[in-house]
Amino acid sequence: MGQGDENDRIVINVGGIRHQTYRSTLRTLPGTRLAWLAEPDAHSHFDYDPKIEEFFFDRHPGVFAHILNYYRTGKLHCPADVCGPLYEEELAFWGIDETDVEPCCWMTYRQHREAEEALDSFGGGPPENSEEDGDEETLGMINRLALDGPDAKSGGHWRRWQRLLWALFEDPYSSKYARWIAFASLFFILVSITTFCLETHEAFNPIINRTEIDPLDNSTRVYQETETVVFLTYIEGVCVLWFTFEFIMRVTFCPSKLEFFRNTLNIIDFIAIMPFYLEVGLSGLSSKAAKDVLGFLRVVRFVRILRIFKLTRHFVGLRVLGHTLRASTNEFLLLIIFLALGVLIFATMIYYAERIGAKPNDPRASEHTHFKNIPIGFWWAVVTMTTLGYGDMYPQTWSGMLVGALCALAGVLTIAMPVPVIVNNFGMYYSLAMAKQKLPKKKNKHIPRAPLLGSPNYCKSEVTSPHHSTQDDTWPLAPQEPPEEILEINRAAKEAEKAALANEDCPHIDQIMSPDDGQILSPIDRSEQQPCFLLAMGGRPGHTAARVRKGT
Repeated sequence: MGQGDENDRIVINVGGIRHQTYRSTLRTLPGTRLAWLAEPDAHSHFDYDPKIEEFFFDRHPGVFAHILNYYRTGKLHCPADVCGPLYEEELAFWGIDETDVEPCCWMTYRQHREAEEALDSFGGGPPENSEEDGDEETLGMINRLALDGPDAKSGGHWRRWQRLLWALFEDPYSSKYARWIAFASLFFILVSITTFCLETHEAFNPIINRTEIDPLDNSTRVYQETETVVFLTYIEGVCVLWFTFEFIMRVTFCPSKLEFFRNTLNIIDFIAIMPFYLEVGLSGLSSKAAKDVLGFLRVVRFVRILRIFKLTRHFVGLRVLGHTLRASTNEFLLLIIFLALGVLIFATMIYYAERIGAKPNDPRASEHTHFKNIPIGFWWAVVTMTTLGYGDMYPQTWSGMLVGALCALAGVLTIAMPVPVIVNNFGMYYSLAMAKQKLPKKKNKHIPRAPLLGSPNYCKSEVTSPHHSTQDDTWPLAPQEPPEEILEINRAAKEAEKAALANEDCPHIDQIMSPDDGQILSPIDRSEQQPCFLLAMGGRPGHTAARVRKGT
């Protein structure tokens, strides 16, 4: 049958927009929903109007135009005016693999997933409730932590209190009590850092005389050492007690001990706490080994400054900075490579340029210049390329000045190239973090109803799906026998139970099962009617959030 044959034409109405094409065009991608429309008995399985001879689908018409064009040209492009999750759902409905997206549109298509991952990593934002609604806020927090859900009830009271106390110390925005604890932690962090800085000042670190008696020769040795004033030690002790209490509570009530100790901030907490207890425990010992350990602990007191990283739990900007640094790793490596090449080139050039003005009686040709060798020139090249310019080393010949000018110009251009990418990453993560914080709580979430009779998602009583294709990559709508497993696309897998309740009026659903282990998530009343079919996508790449439904 040729494409010009009138009988080969097919009309598809998607969201009120009529599209006309050829059945031979739809057969170019076997196993997809549109390919099934080209089957002779397709009118008995989809919403078909014989009067106007068209199929109807209540889907997004704009996205469908791009999908239909994919059948015509073999190239799948992503529309710029459609949100990524919506486009992903439409691809899943029509049975199109997301990996078929053209390279020019792949980054645009992937942006929504990267944004969702970034939003999840920033945690929750401040609740929209007012401070006066304390009881309602606490109740909302408990409901949000699913303390009354089936998972919490299965774990008993320990599971309920574990989630509550974990949120109390981990999520400052979970309740007003969590905010109080966050403010207390922030206060002790600032006090500890202030104490650490004051200990190095002469006014709080006086010199005292010590007397040591040597028992071997019964001699007395007098020496001097510095000692921190007592009240700063007491203040540091109080801060360490709070950090210890906070650390113990968090490690006790954390959901996963393994993930807890994999967290870098938790490792920093432990490292910053331990030296204080070791120093207190060894301070009463007089052995040489104990004194050596004490001396080492006094040197490593600087680890206390690492507590400043604990502020990332309370300030979104610091978390944004951390995400930006991780996301810009390639750009930083590129910047380091550029600088290393420039340093090597200009350090060599300045060394030989300065030798031009050497005196005849100078065998090394370096008495008149600061650049005695190339390694010394490395420091000058780094300082010059970063436009810092300490002034400790500078060229003294006209050729050296020319090299210095080229070095400064190359440094500006080198640093300017990767910096905009890093700035864009920071702006993106910061905007996502602000959106996460200001995102209002959805009280009444819209849940789509079950497929109605006559819709393309509802099956007829006699299921004879066009699955007779001989292609290897086709996906059958339903088997010859009454089907055992029906797959339905659900991007929000975490709301499987709610979606199941919304489908209670569908007479053909038995129960929802997990696609991984077949565990029943939510039971639905059995029915003796024929089960309905939906597009099987569980085995396709990129659609891992499918739900498996058992038919009767």
